[in-house]
Amino acid sequence: MIDALLQEAGMTLQQLHGIGFGAGPGSFTGLRIACGLAQGMAFGADLPLAPVGTLECLAQASGARRVVAALDARMGEIYHAAFELGPAGWQVKCAASLCRPEDAPDLEGGGWVGCGSGFAAHGEALRQRYGKALDATQPDLYPHARDVAALAALIFANGKGVDSAQAAPVYIRDKVALSIVERAERKQAAADEAAGQRAG
Repeated sequence: MIDALLQEAGMTLQQLHGIGFGAGPGSFTGLRIACGLAQGMAFGADLPLAPVGTLECLAQASGARRVVAALDARMGEIYHAAFELGPAGWQVKCAASLCRPEDAPDLEGGGWVGCGSGFAAHGEALRQRYGKALDATQPDLYPHARDVAALAALIFANGKGVDSAQAAPVYIRDKVALSIVERAERKQAAADEAAGQRAG
């Protein structure tokens, strides 16, 4: 696919200014494949790399100026970040983190647009968390290669590309499954919380 794209553009890999890739957070396997493929091509063609954050890609795709990006991280959690568009590009207002929807970091002021699969999976909890700070949501928005390319171009324009050996995925979560004991503890905590809410 990459070769076909280059042929369509009438270019070779060596003619590129650099290679951008979606660095995460996201699927462990997908992130490793993306990073490994980008590293291999960049090393072979002696090109810099631009690791691009998945949550920033959501902001780029949204068409909004104040974006709270949330991806469903499964296990009752979301990958979360907030950005505001400024003259020099996206400014981080809340750094990428892993949290439960009800514990999502505070947002400053209003006019925010919520984007990503986190709003599809946990929309009600996030709307309750943020209330009137949210102007709208785009739960069906996903990161796209064109947004990676646009953000990578800015990285290269600012001379911030990295050597292929320095590129790495952004995992945030360091485990993808709970043990039997952890699942039981989480289930009990949720039941206790629900019982407390009913009693209150």
